[in-house]
Amino acid sequence: MANDSLPVIDIAPFLKGGSSANDVVAHVNAACRSTGFFIVTGHGVDPAVTARLYDSARAFFDHSDAEKRALVGQPPQLAGVDFAPLLQEALAATQGVSTPGDIKESVNFGPRLPGSPWPVNPQGLREAFTAYFGEMESLAHGLRRVFCAAIGLEPDYFEPYFANHLSALRVINYPAQTTDPLPGQLRAGAHTDYGFMTLLRSEASAGGLQVQRRDGLWIDAPAVNNAFVVNIADAFMRWTNDTWVSTAHRVVNPPPQARGSARRQSIAFFVNPSKDAPIECLQAFCPVANPPKYERVTFAEYIDLKTKQAFSRA
Repeated sequence: MANDSLPVIDIAPFLKGGSSANDVVAHVNAACRSTGFFIVTGHGVDPAVTARLYDSARAFFDHSDAEKRALVGQPPQLAGVDFAPLLQEALAATQGVSTPGDIKESVNFGPRLPGSPWPVNPQGLREAFTAYFGEMESLAHGLRRVFCAAIGLEPDYFEPYFANHLSALRVINYPAQTTDPLPGQLRAGAHTDYGFMTLLRSEASAGGLQVQRRDGLWIDAPAVNNAFVVNIADAFMRWTNDTWVSTAHRVVNPPPQARGSARRQSIAFFVNPSKDAPIECLQAFCPVANPPKYERVTFAEYIDLKTKQAFSRA
């Protein structure tokens, strides 16, 4: 991997059992140990399902602020929808850095997570979220099998931990900026993700995703057509005793000359295990000479702490 880029890995040979499956495993293993970020093609996700969610979410974001905020504060229901308004979240807080609220808003869904009743308009929003969620479940399962091969585990080792998984789907709107950001304010402050891994569909626009190299330099994540950015998240890094890395990333503001036209929309699927899944060092990463760095914790306990940090402004 070039030092200033993220590797692009075609995972189709592994998913389809091709002769180059071992090469896929080796490339993924190397990426997980170096930056924890890589880009996958050959994933098999239906592009029509992606387009449907993108368009439906964009129609929702085009509603008035009052219409969107009407979802906030309603009696929660399982598998409902959650809306996070502009400036509510400050992700850099999870790194101990105080900043103004991030310049983004989001719509969030998880079948086992609480939310508000779904809005009537735009029509089909719930169906679009549900269909895309199913596509991501399939991709996440395939990638977990790649990880098992790289670690030397049985192919379905992780699956019991995902029987009632708490994965979440978030569509994020980064609006065009009509005023200068406040000092230290970004579209999304520097942070690491909390769970097992994240699968991101992004779009090419000014003011995009940046990943922090191990030497501290920030590099732009390229926008590859019909591809997903994959990154290892905090809970999985703990599972590997910090051998596979969860790397800081951020979404930067567009340059001043592009602020008025640089609207951006991303789709993030946060792959999370079940609430009772024990996050503890895998044997492959904890020989006698390298004891576990962290105490055992359930995923529910870990995610609760991280979420409270991120939304401490609210």
